[in-house]
Amino acid sequence: MTSAVDGLKQRFMEMSQPDDDGVYRNGSAKRKARTELAMQCLTRLWDEACASVSFDVPQSGIGFAAVGSLARGQIGPSSDLDLVIIYEPRALNDQQLNELANKLWYPLWDSGLDLDHSIRTRAQCEEVTDHDLPAAMGWLDVRPIAGDTDLIVATSRSILERWRKAARKRLPELLDSATSRLNEFARLQYVNQPDIKEARGGLRDSVLVSALAASWLADRPHGSYDEAVERLLDVRDCIHLVAGKDTNLLLTPYQAKVAAMLGLADPTWPADERAAYSIDDLQTLLARVGRRISFALDSTASRAEHSLTHEKPRFAFFQMFSQRAGGKREAPQFDVVAPGVAKHEGELVLAPGVDPTADAKLALRMAVASGEFGLPINPSTLMNLKRCPIRDNQWDEESRELFVRLLACGPELMDVWESIDFVDIPGRWMPEWLGIRNRPSASAAHRYTIDRHMVEVTSRLGRQTPSGGRYDDEHYTALLLAGITHDIGKRAFVRDHAAEGARHVPVILKRMGFAPEIVQWSTTLVREHLTLSEFASGRDPNDPAVAQELADRLGHDKMLLDMLFDLTRADGSSLGATAGESITKQYGWSKWRASIVHTMYAAVRAAM
Repeated sequence: MTSAVDGLKQRFMEMSQPDDDGVYRNGSAKRKARTELAMQCLTRLWDEACASVSFDVPQSGIGFAAVGSLARGQIGPSSDLDLVIIYEPRALNDQQLNELANKLWYPLWDSGLDLDHSIRTRAQCEEVTDHDLPAAMGWLDVRPIAGDTDLIVATSRSILERWRKAARKRLPELLDSATSRLNEFARLQYVNQPDIKEARGGLRDSVLVSALAASWLADRPHGSYDEAVERLLDVRDCIHLVAGKDTNLLLTPYQAKVAAMLGLADPTWPADERAAYSIDDLQTLLARVGRRISFALDSTASRAEHSLTHEKPRFAFFQMFSQRAGGKREAPQFDVVAPGVAKHEGELVLAPGVDPTADAKLALRMAVASGEFGLPINPSTLMNLKRCPIRDNQWDEESRELFVRLLACGPELMDVWESIDFVDIPGRWMPEWLGIRNRPSASAAHRYTIDRHMVEVTSRLGRQTPSGGRYDDEHYTALLLAGITHDIGKRAFVRDHAAEGARHVPVILKRMGFAPEIVQWSTTLVREHLTLSEFASGRDPNDPAVAQELADRLGHDKMLLDMLFDLTRADGSSLGATAGESITKQYGWSKWRASIVHTMYAAVRAAM
């Protein structure tokens, strides 16, 4: 006897196929059609199950519902089905429940569909969502399929009401969960093989945005945000079609096919160029939508936190006394920390009366303050910084000093740079930055994109030299500038990116007005940033000619050798391997590589 869900997985795949030219279009309509088909088949399955059990299923007190992506209408070609039976304890006994459930679950398993299923009372649903944050977010969307729909709707409303009451207390937990995922999965736009669901800026963050909006602490963004979510769902659908399974990992073997399916490849180009450029375009697409979703999460969370702040009475006794005396509400407090920059409620904002269109250095001062104080830039302020009249050829001593201070912010630099890059500021300081922005690295040693890697390398450069001294301001400036530009030459079809980078660096730094010796040191470091590691792994440090050759390349400058060692160490230690520990040991800053590099460094220093 056939079941209502027989062949459902195959029908999902058939109705999800690209057009005749291989391009996946109208993804939103395809998701809607898959959802409608699933709901129709599940409704019939419920009727079949109720007719085939050995007892009469009551009309009230038990119902069948969808949660998760199916309830949101976002089901992919190979997505699992999140289903739940909700019942009142008086409706059926345990044996009857199990018999009915088996009539539902087994046909779905037999059809090849992945299934996430549960059987709960209304009270159990509420208890789970009260104590399990991921479950709570998934259960904010509950969609009746069949049975007692009033029970399902009442349960859904109850969960939502409890969420709104608890959200004020659970907001820190909610935001901590996003931070934990960020630490584990990184940012969507920076990972060469991202998890498009769990990475920051991924689909999980869009669920988090909806959860924040459902709490009534902040409004949900629309417009470009909705477009970004739909486009990312298109990417997810294409991954399912290419992989032939339910996965959110955009692995290297899938990328060229996914890019072609999204229409990012020009079929008239040669195959090698088509693959290279389409993968770059795919990374650019992910960066655009990932940044938009991430910004939506940050701005929604910021508004939610501000809502809580303003709900709390500050200095309640004095406010009460003031109000009884006819006084006014306390004015917002701004702590000005730099010209045009103020601290307000744990964020950096524009100081009162500041006009961003009249201050070209405001973005620099804001970024430096963010890095040095460890405070985020308010999302609205960040958008206002786009209005600063930044010119890449208009630098003075103050702006150069601010730029170096920004690069010297250490680990804080990565978050600050990501914020300002969202509003395209680094590319306005250095147009060459746009050539490597969001570009994936072809090296198996790199987990992150080229731009993200360079920022991390820079964040690892300190003032202490490997010989135990401290860099003076000029040498440290050159080292930081080399860090932020050392892979600037990694462009499509460039064979020697170090030499290509050394061609760009003097153009960038002269335009910014840095002193000739700083330009020369930085250029040398970029040109030679692979040399010390290559010599260490392929040459004999006991051969005087080897040490002499590298000493000659550095002009027998011991300080420059120290800087090259630090750049090499930061470059190697920042590699985030995609293929596990073996890759890290082969390419990264393992104990073995640290030892051989230091041995070569010592040999060259002696030769100097």
